Amino acid sequence: MVMCIDMMNGNPQSIDFSDVDAIVVGSGFAGSVVARELAERADKKVVIFEQRSHIGGNAYDEFDETGVLVHRYGPHIFHTVMHRVHAYLSRFTAWYDYSHEVLADIHGVYTPVPFNLNSIELHFGEEKATALKDKLVTTFGMDNKVPIIELRSQDDPLLSELADFVYRNVFLYYTQKQWGLAPEDVDPSVTARVPVLVGRDNRYFQDTYQGMPLDGYTPLFKNLLDHPNITVYTSLNASDVLEFVSSGGEVDDAPFSDVYVNGTPFDGKVIYTGPLDILCGKRFGLLPYRSLDFAYKSFAHTHVLPCGTVNYTVSEDYTRITEYTWLTGQQLDHTTIMEEYPRSFEDLAGQVPYYAILNSKNEEHYQRYRALFCKLPQFYVLGRLAEYRYYNMDQIVDRALRLAEELCEEQA
Repeated sequence: MVMCIDMMNGNPQSIDFSDVDAIVVGSGFAGSVVARELAERADKKVVIFEQRSHIGGNAYDEFDETGVLVHRYGPHIFHTVMHRVHAYLSRFTAWYDYSHEVLADIHGVYTPVPFNLNSIELHFGEEKATALKDKLVTTFGMDNKVPIIELRSQDDPLLSELADFVYRNVFLYYTQKQWGLAPEDVDPSVTARVPVLVGRDNRYFQDTYQGMPLDGYTPLFKNLLDHPNITVYTSLNASDVLEFVSSGGEVDDAPFSDVYVNGTPFDGKVIYTGPLDILCGKRFGLLPYRSLDFAYKSFAHTHVLPCGTVNYTVSEDYTRITEYTWLTGQQLDHTTIMEEYPRSFEDLAGQVPYYAILNSKNEEHYQRYRALFCKLPQFYVLGRLAEYRYYNMDQIVDRALRLAEELCEEQA
């Protein structure tokens, strides 16, 4: 049974760790999957520290005041090509058969994204559209995805015209809003996520497995953490219990040599899924992130959008609107939408770091924090924040399973 204990008014010093084998910081997919595997496969006693008042990390969902199931930290749509990941999560949830579709509002024309052959027909005359489609198929092959950067590098005038249209109307303003950067300053791993699809599949993802947890993500996490070897403490900052001590004294860059829990040395495993700069007291300054603000609105209509998400690529201050009843399949006479406003992360109260801003300078900044833990062989970083990377949910589950396999094999 999951023990979600609210420590907000409790005393962290009263926790007994004498029989704890592993501490996991964070109860999102990274932390929860590792905790379950250690508890189930290796019979380890695992304690999870969760800073928030709930489990599930950014995938947490709940019913709003109108009865619509909403994702409180932005839309999370499950998709993967990895059978193992889908099969693993299917142990803890049934699925609602949902394939996500996204439209871009391009000067009032709802346009499928990724931009595809159907999109071309909406924005180019019949003769030009036919020529563009033929050129794309001939150059790249049917049903292939072409990153916008690669398309822009083509010498062909026809492809250059298409690339320029997509760049200006789908990529440019949206990217500036999302990242607060000029497009040329955005890491290639991010721009690669904005392709042109040489095909007619209007789904946002073409992965083998797609869907939404039938009862929601939060019940999935409750099932995932429902094991007698797992104890979850919510509303508890890891820094209130964990202490990392350096043998180098007050030297800022001196690596940590020991881990203490409630003032007592801890020689078990620590799997950390949060931001390293916060764990280290921001000694080298904040790592740069993008954050998000959300505005929820309810309507007395079945739907107000034509699909799950509409991106605003040439207008509006928000990047996109998501309508949750499309995602969940709820049959209601009302609906809830959520507007998404990107902003810089300044470590303000209640602000969440969502996306690492990837470039060489920030990577060096991150590695300076990472080096502090180089002498702690039982300390592991896992996940978007701890690794300062962008991962989809399925990638996180896969990485968590791989780490758990390594840890379980060590005990074999």
